[in-house]
Amino acid sequence: MKTTRFTRVLLLLLALLAAPVASNAQAWSVGVSIGVAPPPMPVYVQPPVPAVGYIWTPGYWAYDPEYGYYWVPGTWVLAPAPGLLWTPGYWGFEAGYYSWHPGYWGNRVGFYGGINYGFGYFGSGYSGGYWNHGAFYYNRSVNNVTNVSVTNVYNRTVVNERVVGGRASFNGGSGGIQARPTAEEQAFARAPHTQATADQTRHDSAARAMPA
Repeated sequence: MKTTRFTRVLLLLLALLAAPVASNAQAWSVGVSIGVAPPPMPVYVQPPVPAVGYIWTPGYWAYDPEYGYYWVPGTWVLAPAPGLLWTPGYWGFEAGYYSWHPGYWGNRVGFYGGINYGFGYFGSGYSGGYWNHGAFYYNRSVNNVTNVSVTNVYNRTVVNERVVGGRASFNGGSGGIQARPTAEEQAFARAPHTQATADQTRHDSAARAMPA
């Protein structure tokens, strides 16, 4: 009896060890405290929007225990539902370590550490576009929408005034962005959100598979 029970427990443990592990970049970074700061934000070109209705989600540094930090390129994705906007994730320096705060979808853009991700995400809010009666309107001055026929466009010049911290990719600590969330942003962070879409997860996994 004892031998049979031991065998069952052993088989259960082996099954758990063999189970697939979540491989998207944000999942690897959540709950991880790193003693080394993420690299500066790279300079890169935004690819053209693939079709009407896609929203830009900026690139970021993710972390893997084996590879360390690696870059997840920005990408155009469809929102889970009309009216939702993407709040980028960010690294924050807390209690001597760098911790990842994952991004999410919501009816407004929340706090993302004051990080200048570019292309409308200049540290606070989002100036790349807005929803109007179920249609997304693109700010042509910060989005690459020249390759497709997009009628819902406007031009609004955005002055990027966030120069403190340069291209720092984390909030707090030495050399980091010293932005703090407003009371409204804190309240919004506690509100219900929608997690990253399946397309975003697959994009993260592809980046992790090619850390170089």
